[in-house]
Amino acid sequence: MTHHDLIVVGTGSGNRVIDDAFADLDVAIVEEEHRFGGTCLNVGCIPTKMLSYTGEVVDTVAEAGRFDVRAELGGMDWAGVRARVFDRLDPISRDGRAGRIDTPWITVYTGHARFTGARTLQVGGETLTADNIVVATGSRPVVPPPVADAGLPFETSDTIMRRGRAPRRLAVLGGGYIAAELAHVFAAAGAEIVVIEQADTLLGGQDETVTEEFTALLAKRYDLRLGREATRVSGAPGALRITLDDDTTVEADTLLVAVGLDGRVVVEDHQRTTAEGVWALGDVCTPVPLKHVANREADVVRHNLRHPDDLVSAGHDLVPSAIFTHPQIAAVGATEQDLRDRGVDYRVGLVRYGDVAYGWAMEDETGFCKMLVDPADGAILGAHIMGPQAATLVQPLVLAATLGITARTLVERPYWIHPALTEVVQQALIDAL
Repeated sequence: MTHHDLIVVGTGSGNRVIDDAFADLDVAIVEEEHRFGGTCLNVGCIPTKMLSYTGEVVDTVAEAGRFDVRAELGGMDWAGVRARVFDRLDPISRDGRAGRIDTPWITVYTGHARFTGARTLQVGGETLTADNIVVATGSRPVVPPPVADAGLPFETSDTIMRRGRAPRRLAVLGGGYIAAELAHVFAAAGAEIVVIEQADTLLGGQDETVTEEFTALLAKRYDLRLGREATRVSGAPGALRITLDDDTTVEADTLLVAVGLDGRVVVEDHQRTTAEGVWALGDVCTPVPLKHVANREADVVRHNLRHPDDLVSAGHDLVPSAIFTHPQIAAVGATEQDLRDRGVDYRVGLVRYGDVAYGWAMEDETGFCKMLVDPADGAILGAHIMGPQAATLVQPLVLAATLGITARTLVERPYWIHPALTEVVQQALIDAL
C-alpha cells in the first residue's frame, strides 16, 4: 500500500489541478491510458474543431459559385487531414505525460482506478491511499442495447476521427451537438449522411428557433429519420442494416453512435463529493459537460484544496456554448421555451445576417441573432446565434449578461463597427428594446 497526499484520477482538466503550489506535497496522477490530455485533446474539442474548420474550407469552395467565383472542389484527402490533426496533437499528449513523469514530486500510474474503500484506490496490482482524491475521469459514450448486442462494429466520438478512411455512407444515431459536428465533418469528407433521432427536431435543448431552422436546413442536405428509434442492427461489417421502430431500414457501411454521454458523480457547490476527502470535476460530475466548465471547476478544486477555509465555487448560471457545425451555433442564458414555461416576462429581438451590410457581403440567407430581454430592466436573459462566426459573436453578450450590462447600455454606450458582422448583434438588441 502506497500513501500520497493527493491523487488525481484523470489527465484532462484533472491535470490542470496540479501546479507548483503543490510541490511541497506527494502527488500522484492516475491515467487509464498512456495518452494525457483527456477527451478534449485526444478525441473531443480540439481535433473535432480542427476537422470542422477543414469542413468549412470544403464548404467555402463548394459554395464559391454564389460569389461568382469559379472554383472546383477536388474533395478532401481524409488520410492527410487525419495525419495533420493527430501528428500535431499526439506529441502534445506524449509531452504532457513525460513532463509529469519527470517532475520529482509527482508519481504517474497507468491503469484503471477503482475505489476499494475510503480514499483508497486499486490501480492494477497496487493499492493507493491519499488524504485527498480528485476524480476527473470524464464521461463515456452511451451505447444503446440494439447496437451493443449486435456484435457488429460501430464507431463513437472516441474512435471515428482516427479511422483510416472516411465512410461512404454514415448512419448517425443521435441528433445532438456531437452528432451534428461529426456529421458535418464526414459530409465534407464526401460521405452520405443518414441521421436517426428519437426527437422530431435536431439539437434538442437549444432554443426552439434554432432547432426548427437548423433541422429544416439539414433536411435539405441529409437523410433525416426523425421521431425514430433503432431497434436492431444486422448485416455484416461494412454492410450494416439498422432497423427502425417503424420497420424501415437504413443501410450504411459505418454506424456512429452519438446518443449521449453517461457518468454523474454528485458534488456540492465546492466540488466535494459525498465521500470525505473526495472531489470531482468535469464531465464526470458537472451539469454542463463542456471543456471550459471543466477547466473552471479544476481551478475551483485547486483553490479549495489549498485554501480549505476559503472555499469558492464555479457557478453554472451563464455558461456559453457553441456548436461547430455548418452553420455555427452559439448560445448563452435561457431559451425562449424555458422562459415561457417558467412564466417569465420577456421580449424577443431577432435580426438576420441578411439584414446587415456584412451579411449582404456574405450572401447569407439563413443566419440570425435572437435576443431575449427583460422588458422591465433590460437585462439580457438569453442570446442565440446561428450562422458564421456565431461562437465569436456571442462573447460580448456573455460578458454583458455576466456583468449585468443591460441591453440598452450595450447598444448606446460602446461604438459598434460598421459594417462588421457584429452589427447583427447590435440590431437584435435594438429589436428587443
